[in-house]
Amino acid sequence: MTSPPARVATPVLPPARPPASLAPMLGVRQDASAGAETSRGLLLTVLGEFVLPAGGNAWTQTLVSLLDLLGVREKSTRQTLARMHDRGWLHRERLGRQTRWILTDDVRRLLEPGAKRIYEFGQTARPWNGSWLVLLASVPERDRHARYHLGSRLNWAGLGTIGQGTWLSPWIEDEPNVAEVLRRLDLDATIFRAELGALGSPQALAQAAWDLPALRTNYEAFLAETDHLVRSGPTGADAAASLALLVHRWRRFPFVDPDLPAELLPSDWPGPAAARRFAEARAALTDHARRWWEASEAAFGPTATFAEATGEPRAGAVDGDVRRRVGSTTR
Repeated sequence: MTSPPARVATPVLPPARPPASLAPMLGVRQDASAGAETSRGLLLTVLGEFVLPAGGNAWTQTLVSLLDLLGVREKSTRQTLARMHDRGWLHRERLGRQTRWILTDDVRRLLEPGAKRIYEFGQTARPWNGSWLVLLASVPERDRHARYHLGSRLNWAGLGTIGQGTWLSPWIEDEPNVAEVLRRLDLDATIFRAELGALGSPQALAQAAWDLPALRTNYEAFLAETDHLVRSGPTGADAAASLALLVHRWRRFPFVDPDLPAELLPSDWPGPAAARRFAEARAALTDHARRWWEASEAAFGPTATFAEATGEPRAGAVDGDVRRRVGSTTR
């Protein structure tokens, strides 16, 4: 009698980081700071959160209305749309006096995996086996251009550095991605796997390789900025504006957080609480926000009026508290 074949464990695949090419489009900084808001960054958030799941197209006036709730003037929104069209990010379709904007295939290929990673980030803890991926890659001091690009690409890939051309990641599964970065830069390097010996602390190594205090500050700011969403439960236009702002503030973390295992972080690390806040607030806002969006799209079609479709006034009558929370958004 033959014994049954041994069962092979299915490996846990690492979640893909959002495309690094999406970061500059969104205005994400490597230090995790939000920076000054731009009409392009806010519009891209709206495209990913509202337009992409609604078929990939939207009327100009719907986009203008929602961006107005976020503090972006109509002229700036229209100029940004035109620039995106010129760059090949959007197609433009004229229907009489109205214009419909359609996501191009190139932008879809960036937004789809980026949106998936943004929504999933921090929701599931990755198991760590204690191994480190170590990269040795030195670039001559005189070649500042290559040094900048190496550091930038490796930071976006989630690696930290302890200096002298030594880079680290606790995720050995990321080796193919790291090797591809080096190949694209045409740089010689050595990659190997290692474990910490009898001396040294993995937590101290993480503190040296990544700027965790700065990341903590940004997570705590996110929690403070979104605390009202747990209590207020906005609806209608307020929900649409709040959802766009929530996603806009959260989306930088999947780019700049190396997603370190819990073993390398302090016990009071705010990342998991921030991830829960994002997921809970987004779930509470999405249905109300999408209903407003769909009604707005219907309202700006050939016949219906906005009041008939939504039962509320056009943009501009949004709760003043939402506008105050947007704060310094560029006009």
